Amino acid sequence: MENPLLTESPCRWGAPQFDRIRVEHYLPAFEAGIAEAKAEIDAIVSNPEAPDFHNTVEALEFSGRTLDRVSGIFFNLLEAETDERMQQVAETVSPMLTEYSMYVSLNGPLFRKVKAVYDHKDSLGLDRDQMKLLENSYRSFTRNGAALPEADKQTYGKYAEELSLLTLAFGNNVLRSSNAFFLHVTDPADLAGLPDYVTGAGAAEAKERGLDGWVFTLDYPSYAPFMKFSGNRELRKRMYLAYSSKGIGGETDNTGNVRKIIDLRMKMSVLLGYRTYADYALEENMAKTPAAVGDFLSRLMERSLPFARAEVSRISEYAAAHGFEGDRIMPWDFSFWSERYKEAEFSLNEELLKPYFRLENCIAAVFDLAGRLYGIRFEEVSGIPVYHKDVKVYEVTDADGRHLALFYADFFPREGKRGGAWMTEFRGQCIRNGVEERPFVSIVTNFTKPADNMPSLLTHDEFTTLLHEFGHALHGILAEGRYPSLTGTSVARDFVELPSQIMENWAFEPEYLETFAKDYRTGEPVPESLIGKIVAAKNYLAGYQQVRQLQFGVTDMAWHTLESLPDEDVLEFEKKVLKPYAVMPDVPQTAVSPAFNHIFSGGYAAGYYSYKWAEVLEADAFSLFKEHGVFDRHTAASFRENILSKGGSEDPSVLYRNFRGHDPDPEALMEKLGLVGD
Repeated sequence: MENPLLTESPCRWGAPQFDRIRVEHYLPAFEAGIAEAKAEIDAIVSNPEAPDFHNTVEALEFSGRTLDRVSGIFFNLLEAETDERMQQVAETVSPMLTEYSMYVSLNGPLFRKVKAVYDHKDSLGLDRDQMKLLENSYRSFTRNGAALPEADKQTYGKYAEELSLLTLAFGNNVLRSSNAFFLHVTDPADLAGLPDYVTGAGAAEAKERGLDGWVFTLDYPSYAPFMKFSGNRELRKRMYLAYSSKGIGGETDNTGNVRKIIDLRMKMSVLLGYRTYADYALEENMAKTPAAVGDFLSRLMERSLPFARAEVSRISEYAAAHGFEGDRIMPWDFSFWSERYKEAEFSLNEELLKPYFRLENCIAAVFDLAGRLYGIRFEEVSGIPVYHKDVKVYEVTDADGRHLALFYADFFPREGKRGGAWMTEFRGQCIRNGVEERPFVSIVTNFTKPADNMPSLLTHDEFTTLLHEFGHALHGILAEGRYPSLTGTSVARDFVELPSQIMENWAFEPEYLETFAKDYRTGEPVPESLIGKIVAAKNYLAGYQQVRQLQFGVTDMAWHTLESLPDEDVLEFEKKVLKPYAVMPDVPQTAVSPAFNHIFSGGYAAGYYSYKWAEVLEADAFSLFKEHGVFDRHTAASFRENILSKGGSEDPSVLYRNFRGHDPDPEALMEKLGLVGD
């Protein structure tokens, strides 16, 4: 049986053959890909010629093409279209991939060849990107144990294999825990306060499950509006407790996995000569050290906490004056009452805005924005296979008609898709053997599906999320370079969020909103008065939201600056860490850590601070757009040339200065959020 993962795709641009790929194809494809990659490594090692940049460093960079293709497809679908069989494959191949990774990174003869090239780097006449690739390659070996004594190499490899399985199990538990809960409502009285679009989605979910009434889940498009609008406090509490206790207890308990993951990361870091995992992880980032991150988070927290506590106090006072009968506002009350206060203060609510943000219009709007800024064009194409019927594919072309990328868009929730929103690639950009490969870029979200006579309507927050992920996509689409590890989003973790977060600014620009925001029922454009309210409410709860993000960063750094496991259990440790920064009452048996995918199964360990770090960058960067005009092509061309197209080919601090003309100003973020003054 021919394996579509092991043959060159006959589809246009070499697009993946999703229509032919079956679960049973993955394991043999991984086996073949690993065997091929090992043979390529062996060829580099056994080459009798003296090691040089081309026969060693460049050859290593381009090894494992088949394995990259298989991994790029499998692991993206493991997040977006998974099931038990896919998860079983992942559990099988995870140790295989770890073993291959160790085969490369702990390969003494290979490391010696790379080191021989590195030791003479200044006399080789390398281009800037070649020098960056050489330096990265050498550091990658030293940071992954190549210089360790043989016994320590074996220990390191054992730890790495255990860690890969644990992080995989962590993510699976979060997904299973989330899918295990749903709120089934059969009494119409329990729908009090919920807008039609929320009850419509709830009815559609119930119908899909073969149930009467309405079903609300922990998927964010269902959970968030329920918490904002439901007038039933007890049901809000049930939803909150389910959402905030994911990964705690039962068959999907992650508390043990958290401790094991942290323990392994500590041990691996110490083996490599670092005091903590954070010391190891941050070495490659703009921040460089845990002390720098700690100082960054502390300074922002110190300035933001008074604003956050004042906001919570204001919401509590409003609630008490408008019928709230509890002793104090609890976390399951805050979204509801803050939404009521927002309606009263700004005459603005989600139900008022959603008719103007039909998904199709929003998609066209982000494409139009990319065209106005960068001159690129998106056109939906047929005949390109997809992995689910809801996925759409677009060809992206430059102003001169040059093919830039395929863009896949997967918008709606389903059982086999993890929550949240993200950008990814099935293939990155590079130039291989003189032939350029353009990327296959994807964004995945969980927006509300269309229901009976109701299109998919976004909240303004969801539209902002769409712009965010689209910014990541542009980073991949506009990539230019030779080496796959240096192009697109292959940049420092605390730099990668700049292209995404800067895009969010346009969600609050009247000049942009008025181009597309139209009532789906009448076609009437959004009134200027409503746009004014969006802008006026832009910084609503800015202090609270900032503290919430900083709490995530503090939690992350607390785990990854440990030198030994804490005496407390996972929940107690997290609560102790966050107690000085609390703005809401503590709720027993709830915590973030057991479901914190970003740091325990994603790539943000000791890196969650990077969202705020990048916010400083984007606030300062966007001020240049504001100075010259939010659609200024010259500013956009500079951002494309100096940031989006460069990837990781240069130090991010240099790239930023090339665009902005100076280092980022942290005060720009505080001013943008209105967190200044008394």
